[in-house]
Amino acid sequence: MTVNMSNNLIVSEKNITAKRIASILSNDSFETEKVNNVPVYSFKKDGTDYRVMGLKGHILKVDFPAQYDNWQKVEPSKLIDAEIVKTPIIKTLVKTIQKEGKSADEAVIACDFDREGELIGVDALNLIKQSKPDIKAKRARFSSLTKEEITQSFSSLEDIYFDLAQAGEARQDIDLIWGATLTRFLSLATTRLGKQFLSVGRVQTPTLALIAAKENKRNKFVKEPFWVIAAKFSKDGEEFIANHKTEKFFDKEEAAKVLAKLTGEGKVTKISKTQKTTQPPAPFNTTAFLSAAAGIGISPARAMNLAENLYMKGLTSYPRVDNTVYPATLDFRGILNDLAGNTDFTKAAQGLLAKKEIKPTRGKKQSTDHPPIYPTGARPSGLEGPAARIYELITRRFLATLSEASLSETTRADIDCGGESFYIRGRTILKEGFLNVYHYGRKKDEEIPALVEGDTVVLVESLFEEKETQPPARYSQAKLVQTMEELGLGTKATRHSIIQSLYDRSYIHSDPIVPTELGLAVCDALSKHANKVTTADMTAELEKEMDAVASGNEKKEKVVERSRQMLAEVMISLEKQKEELSKDIREGIRVDKILGACPNCGQPLRVIRAKKSKKRFVGCTGYPDCSTSFPLPQKGEVISLGEKCEHCNSPKIKVITKGYRPWVLCLDPNCPTKQEKKE
Repeated sequence: MTVNMSNNLIVSEKNITAKRIASILSNDSFETEKVNNVPVYSFKKDGTDYRVMGLKGHILKVDFPAQYDNWQKVEPSKLIDAEIVKTPIIKTLVKTIQKEGKSADEAVIACDFDREGELIGVDALNLIKQSKPDIKAKRARFSSLTKEEITQSFSSLEDIYFDLAQAGEARQDIDLIWGATLTRFLSLATTRLGKQFLSVGRVQTPTLALIAAKENKRNKFVKEPFWVIAAKFSKDGEEFIANHKTEKFFDKEEAAKVLAKLTGEGKVTKISKTQKTTQPPAPFNTTAFLSAAAGIGISPARAMNLAENLYMKGLTSYPRVDNTVYPATLDFRGILNDLAGNTDFTKAAQGLLAKKEIKPTRGKKQSTDHPPIYPTGARPSGLEGPAARIYELITRRFLATLSEASLSETTRADIDCGGESFYIRGRTILKEGFLNVYHYGRKKDEEIPALVEGDTVVLVESLFEEKETQPPARYSQAKLVQTMEELGLGTKATRHSIIQSLYDRSYIHSDPIVPTELGLAVCDALSKHANKVTTADMTAELEKEMDAVASGNEKKEKVVERSRQMLAEVMISLEKQKEELSKDIREGIRVDKILGACPNCGQPLRVIRAKKSKKRFVGCTGYPDCSTSFPLPQKGEVISLGEKCEHCNSPKIKVITKGYRPWVLCLDPNCPTKQEKKE
């Protein structure tokens, strides 16, 4: 008697995860073949033939039909209500999944469990159904690529979350409609076509507006002088500095009167001690993780890429999460036992295992899609550089969330000198707690001399310093990610890439983030003529509606239609002010090309491209009266720093080339500093 084996096709988001799933389910007994040059892994298990293939993220993209391709012949507003079609990104993948699906009895979607992952899986399923309409389909839901979790997820398959996929599709459609319509309108209005087009996005532009608003505040800020008074005292030969109780004097004469009173000796009038308990940090969600990674010098986009790679290697859990509460089912002792075998974490892990009860911290956000980010306990091999630092960050954060609170003590001594009050403050750690393992941002102990009330201290020197108030600080990438989350801009899965796109499009540079003149011009013009595009309210509202689609409380079609109506209103406003908007942006573009003042005549220096050679250089706008010119690197984006070289007085610029570290230089090739380097 012949028993017919069933055929199951498992589809994952990446080839590396497909191979890992095949390895786990087959106990490393699988075969590999290439179908249309796509790796497919096969094995038999429990009377079923399995074939596993990985995709490359999204296999279909949304676009408008070909008749809308010509930017100059199609009015941008026509795109608002245009049909949206899906087209293959990699045709060989589409061909392969249809071929594999045709011979399968059941498809198992094993993509990441979130909006985008579910959409990728449903797109794959719909392609399969074109050749196998009656195929059964399930999804394997997991948060880490460990043997235990993969085995468990495939033994309890779930229904596909079609509402979640619809939310992802709504995001795709809305971003296409808004991005394409506004980008075309702005680019055509300013005749910035081809590679120089001006990009506008539903989330990208409000994010840029945050950066621009901060820069505008800085530019309007008027610095105000103030004076600081301190005193250097001595006790038993040990010198220390105490600050005046009035930390800033805005009246110089008042400060001078105080200074004149300081003579001879001071007396310790009070010693006070306060203790502070600092609780361990909450578990990592995506925003907290990206912020912490930025704190150790790894950009959000890079950090997310590294975290994804660690996840796909089975070393850490899924990195795109809002949740900050560990599930009760997480095996803390099992993970700690595994980490104890890693010499970097042996002591910390063993210390936690010795506790009778392991009680993790809890954050404010709780969800059921994925747990917070944690190390699986699998021992890493071959990790180095930024990847090793990210793994260490995630592991130390996990250990910290299971650790005790730290205890610090602050000691303050108040001193009277000439009738004026001064103070000195010190801080020491009494109990390390979680700081033993999570040292990021830890401050050094600051001890003060051993003083007691009534002590006399000798005034060694009066200190008087003039300072200036400082403008608001620019956003760091870490702070920007946090602010985007607070305002509902983007999602845990997209914020890092949105920030990176602003860098890639030359709207911003550096960290802390500085907007370019082009970025400011685009943002200021849109804020002036269509502020709905630059405020967070509209896009945050759409994000909430997409969440409602994911939960089944709203229909995708209604959300997309409402977004079309919002955009139509925006376009009416933009069309009315097209000429003025174009003028404002063109002025910003002109300023963006100015690199500073000519050191010879003071006229603006600007980037010029030679007609014959097409090479760029810096020329004085005072030409022909002034023939000053400087060579420029032929590759990379050139940004004015608004500073002069202290050696040659020529403007300083930053050159940013993709794949290389930015470098700062002055324009004059004969600058003494460059001659020194040659020698």
